[in-house]
Amino acid sequence: MHSYTREDIERIVQESAPKLAALRQNIHRIIRGQDDKIDLVLTALLAGGHVLIEDYPGSGKTTLAKTLSRSIGGAGDDVEFKRIQFTPDLLPMDIVGFNFFDSGQNTFVFRRGPVFSNIILADEINRASPKVQSALLECMAEKQVTVDERTYELERLFFIVATQNPIDLEGTYPLPWAQLDRFYFKIPLGYVDYDTDLEILSNLDTILNVPGEVKPVVTSAEIVAMQEASFYVHSDESLVKSVTNLIHATRESKKEIHVGASTRAGIYLLKLMKAHALLNGRAYATEDDFKSVAFWSLHHRLVYANRKAGEEMLESFINREIEKLKNSAA
Repeated sequence: MHSYTREDIERIVQESAPKLAALRQNIHRIIRGQDDKIDLVLTALLAGGHVLIEDYPGSGKTTLAKTLSRSIGGAGDDVEFKRIQFTPDLLPMDIVGFNFFDSGQNTFVFRRGPVFSNIILADEINRASPKVQSALLECMAEKQVTVDERTYELERLFFIVATQNPIDLEGTYPLPWAQLDRFYFKIPLGYVDYDTDLEILSNLDTILNVPGEVKPVVTSAEIVAMQEASFYVHSDESLVKSVTNLIHATRESKKEIHVGASTRAGIYLLKLMKAHALLNGRAYATEDDFKSVAFWSLHHRLVYANRKAGEEMLESFINREIEKLKNSAA
């Protein structure tokens, strides 16, 4: 990773702004009424993380991932998109790859799996067994795959958009906690409002033709440069303290939250705040970035006594820190 000065970051932010605006516009043309959730997905991408989208079928999860992949690339930039349909009979080697004996070469050859791509749609990830789900852990954490004691590096631009249906549906498995913790965000798309549904249904022919018209607006190298630069976006000491206060508050609330946020959760939250700032054209993070990403970054990492009450408590902790930030800035 390069070392960036304040001037470098400001320059990259300025240069990135029109590209990120075009990326947003590409996705907004197809995914209507979900602007805030699209921003969260792009924030996770810029932070170098991965995102889990949970909702019922037909909410646009798959379309979002496909549109994002079509928006990155360009001449000579071979950005690969792979879709992995998770099913109960899927095996780990179907994801990471396997060694096979090549009789022509008289040796074993490694056949790469679909994770050796840039953008991966892990569709209905909770329909596969926990063993298969866990095959993604090393990929997500270290951008590498180990097969038969040999390690293979993944692409520099490596982004997983996983989708899952709610776990109370038949034929699904809850994700292992260790894997769930590797997702920077877990977000629902949710239903759009009446006016948005009416707009979609009234302009269906136009909207269905848009995916084929989507052109790349940013290269993979530019995305990687933004990911590296986002790490150096400035965060004031008061923001770092608020992140620390928040994760410790979740640990101390034993009544509603049995297991609180880890140090890794705090690191991810800080990275997401910086990435959100870059996405919004700033070389410094603010309380607005904290407010926008904190809940979606933390809510899936906690173990609740009662989910609704626990999430309400998490929101109260976040609001308390926001008030502190506002008062300190006054």
